[in-house]
Amino acid sequence: MNTTLKTRKKLSFGAFAVAASLAVTMVTPAFNSTAQADVVYSTPSAPTNVTSYLSTRGIMVKWTASATANPAITHYVVSAGSGSCPIIVPVTGHTNVTMPVVAGQPGGTPVVQAVNAYGFSAAAKSNKSYTTEQLATVASASNIKSVQVLQLSDLHGAIEGSPASSIGSAVLTTAFANDRKNAAATVTVSSGDNIGAAPPISTEFEEMPTIESMNLMKFDASTFGNHEHDRSLAHVQKVIGASDFQWVASNYGDASLAVLKSGTKAAKSFTIIDRGGVKIGIVGSNTDTTIEQVFPGNLDYTDASGVKRTIEIQAGVTGINAAIVAAKSAGADVVIAIIHQGWSENAGGVASGVLNDMAKQIKGAAAVYGGHSHQSFSTLVPGTQKVYGTLVGQVLNSGVEYTRSQICVNTDTNKVLGASIETIKKAAISTVAADVTTAALVKKYKDQLSAKLDVKIGSVSSLFANGGSPQIQRTGETPLGDFVLDALRAKFKTDFALTNGGGFRDTFPAKTYIPADTKLVRTGAGPLDVTLGDAVTVFPFGNQVATTIVTGENLWKALENGLSGNYPGEGRFPQISGFKFSFDSSKPVGSRIVSVTKPDGTAIAKDSTVYTLTTLDYIIYGGDGYVNVFSPTKAKVFGALLDVFVDAIKSDFAAGKVTQVPVVDGRIKKVN
Repeated sequence: MNTTLKTRKKLSFGAFAVAASLAVTMVTPAFNSTAQADVVYSTPSAPTNVTSYLSTRGIMVKWTASATANPAITHYVVSAGSGSCPIIVPVTGHTNVTMPVVAGQPGGTPVVQAVNAYGFSAAAKSNKSYTTEQLATVASASNIKSVQVLQLSDLHGAIEGSPASSIGSAVLTTAFANDRKNAAATVTVSSGDNIGAAPPISTEFEEMPTIESMNLMKFDASTFGNHEHDRSLAHVQKVIGASDFQWVASNYGDASLAVLKSGTKAAKSFTIIDRGGVKIGIVGSNTDTTIEQVFPGNLDYTDASGVKRTIEIQAGVTGINAAIVAAKSAGADVVIAIIHQGWSENAGGVASGVLNDMAKQIKGAAAVYGGHSHQSFSTLVPGTQKVYGTLVGQVLNSGVEYTRSQICVNTDTNKVLGASIETIKKAAISTVAADVTTAALVKKYKDQLSAKLDVKIGSVSSLFANGGSPQIQRTGETPLGDFVLDALRAKFKTDFALTNGGGFRDTFPAKTYIPADTKLVRTGAGPLDVTLGDAVTVFPFGNQVATTIVTGENLWKALENGLSGNYPGEGRFPQISGFKFSFDSSKPVGSRIVSVTKPDGTAIAKDSTVYTLTTLDYIIYGGDGYVNVFSPTKAKVFGALLDVFVDAIKSDFAAGKVTQVPVVDGRIKKVN
């Protein structure tokens, strides 16, 4: 039965990236080498001939400089792993340094890395390693401390370990506990999007399993991501109340922060963790585009005087820098920033992304940890001082890796002497035992899901791909997009169909959904069995399908919006049916659409011709920037997107057919 459009849930930014490898690395970003004409850009090669010995002041380390790189090498970082006190050396300086030994430092091997704008080189190991007992013989200044930061972002409720991807919260709990043994001053933080766009094990229980898991993993602080606002502010307040860790948002403003509370717990502009003799300040910020990426109204609240207001999420670094000053005034020895902004790409000798731009403007933070773009990246932003730079890092989404950083600080002067970063991938902790308590928590929720979601709804000829780096559903036409959009248009008999690519959250069958029924065929060439749980994982938001009208002029406008922002990677990228379009991403935003035609090639002009369209309530109301294009007053709702998807699979299953993965037909074409 048709109903008039009403506010429902949202759909937003982010998708499951596919990790290319699973090993420990001293972080090197994706896309780390780009050739243009005769110029080759890449991360640096590793230094050579690393030697070391113990002195009365610490570990003396020497090395031979790396070969010249483009972008130019800016620093060398000398460290010795978890619990050590790394030193940053400017490239214009010497090729030897004394690395302090801190009290209680575990044994390890010194390593040296070169770093440029693109990232870190491989770690070159010293010819000697040292035991805890040997290091204990070296005099240590009590004011020199090693701060360890364990960080991840964009967990998206991936608390269940998966053979193909997620580490899982039970193993992470143990891994974090093991890391903390090496450094008394350890903090564990997240750069946002812990919840939302998540597998059923989180979404079906209002995301509480993820928050409970983070409590067991002993997180100290998290900032908000756009997906923390996927539900109402009442839900955000519930999440805050359930969290044993501190939520920080330095760019929300005092009035907005005042709303984000539950009982005695409240979000703050900064927090200070006093641990291991160091006062560690933590500031945070969310992306200011959140208002475009959540369902309209999710940020609204009524103030004490009865006036309707909207959560204010400020752009830029003004709030972050003010919070850093406030944290230091409150006694912080060192400050780190966790921001829900990401690196985009390395190209033409430049590492680009909102994270990179903001890191250059943030003043007084020893490290800046990003997220949001679901990519793995790290570098050092050169500072204004002779030696120091700002460490920058982020990880892939869905709990497939985390960063482990060491920051060496003089607590008498509050000066940072150095910082290093490692990306800890799944293979590196493959022998780590799962924490029993956390595993029991995950199993409790998993058992409740299985009876409901481990229901076979059909089989598919092969895997419907999704994710990747860059994410395929955000860059062009995909088989899953074609299948779903064709099903929508056929069911509702409209001229066109359009949704945002960011709404497709996993492969099908889903990598992050693991049925309890081991008899189901999940891998191989196909056919592959699919369950209701897989479908819910692909479309976790609960969005409603809606029909409306659109003019040719507004269709062009909508497509330009879909190609706006930082292509590739924006969740607003359109998946379509019933027409074709081509685009040139090298052109300025607003002029990237080259052509729009019907399937037979007939041009669709930018005029007042009216067409019927199937889309989502989220998009009609302006989500992902689709503002004033899809006539909300003409819209009608017909039920959940998930139901249409499941019905299409079930229809083939009832007819004894395997659902075929379609071959892309060229409906979306990139011409540059």
